[in-house]
Amino acid sequence: MVKLYISGPITGIPDYKEKFMAAAKELEEVFDDAVVLNPATLPEGMNRADYMRICLSMVDVADMVALLPGWENSAGAMIEKKYAEYQGKLCETIDWLILAKTRRRQRREPEKEIPADH
Repeated sequence: MVKLYISGPITGIPDYKEKFMAAAKELEEVFDDAVVLNPATLPEGMNRADYMRICLSMVDVADMVALLPGWENSAGAMIEKKYAEYQGKLCETIDWLILAKTRRRQRREPEKEIPADH
C-alpha cells in the first residue's frame, strides 16, 4: 500500500475541490493499492494555521506527495513540499507520478504474442 498526499493551490481557487477530487480519482486508478490523502475533503471554517497543521500531519504519514498544477504559486503547497522533502519523501508533479507508474506497469506486463496468421 502506498499513501499519496495531494498538494496544490486551494486559497483563491473557486473549483479547488473538483480539481483535488479528480486528482484523487486518477491516482486511485493508476496506483491500485493507493490510499490518497486529500486536503480538499477537510471541513470548511478553520483558519489557515489549523489547516496547515492538519495537512502537515497528513504529509507525515504519506509516502509521497503529488503536486497539482500551480503548486509553485501556493504558499501552503510550497511548505508541504519542503516539509516532505526534508523528511526524504518523493515529491513530484501528479503527471510525473502517473507517467512513471504507468511506464513501470508496462515494463512488468508480458508482451502479448502475435498469432502466426497475422
